[in-house]
Amino acid sequence: MKNNIFIKALTSVVCLLPIFLGLAVYNDLPENVAMQWGFDGSPNWFAPKEIAIFAMPIIFAVLNIFVLTILYSDPKRGNVSKKMRTISQWIVPFISILIVPVILFKAMDVGLPVTLIVFILLGVIFIIIGNYLPKCKQNYTVGLRFPWTLNDSENWNKTHRLAGYLWTFGGIMFIIFAFLSLKNYVWIFLPFLILVLLIITIPALYSYSLYKKSTNKTNNQGDLNK
Repeated sequence: MKNNIFIKALTSVVCLLPIFLGLAVYNDLPENVAMQWGFDGSPNWFAPKEIAIFAMPIIFAVLNIFVLTILYSDPKRGNVSKKMRTISQWIVPFISILIVPVILFKAMDVGLPVTLIVFILLGVIFIIIGNYLPKCKQNYTVGLRFPWTLNDSENWNKTHRLAGYLWTFGGIMFIIFAFLSLKNYVWIFLPFLILVLLIITIPALYSYSLYKKSTNKTNNQGDLNK
């Protein structure tokens, strides 16, 4: 319990660290900064710089506490591997200390390729998660939590083994597409959507097919025993 409280406090503090950067460059920031960009790299939403400096890190800190509360409340949290648990604990702080500085430096016209950075970040996250999905045992927090995977350990293991390969492949493709579309990020939009759809849909359909096969097998055996 004490360790959980310490991790919550530590990771939340890390989420808030970009505030110090914001204060350091406060006078160099315009009154309104871009908070969102289109796939072509052009900003499409602005907010007062105080939102980027204070509100964004606070939002990440609150989200971090919410995620960790769910993680620590899982009755099967012991089934989550140590490395996967570490990733789950630090993923929100990592995003906070990356995204908030990117927003601030972009506002100061440093010339950061925001879309490229975001897609590389997504790719790295998918690769890391894909690497550890096959090692993740049944739990109610981390992984592909379909009803049939939670009720069948074999279904869970097979589904996560396939998902691990697909998520790793998807992460690599995100990074490749980001560099291939460096001059025009509009071209990454459709491949990105297709990849996301595939790496989510294929494991779901595969898992359901295993469930149906198992159900049919059980029903057939029941008929034979009558």
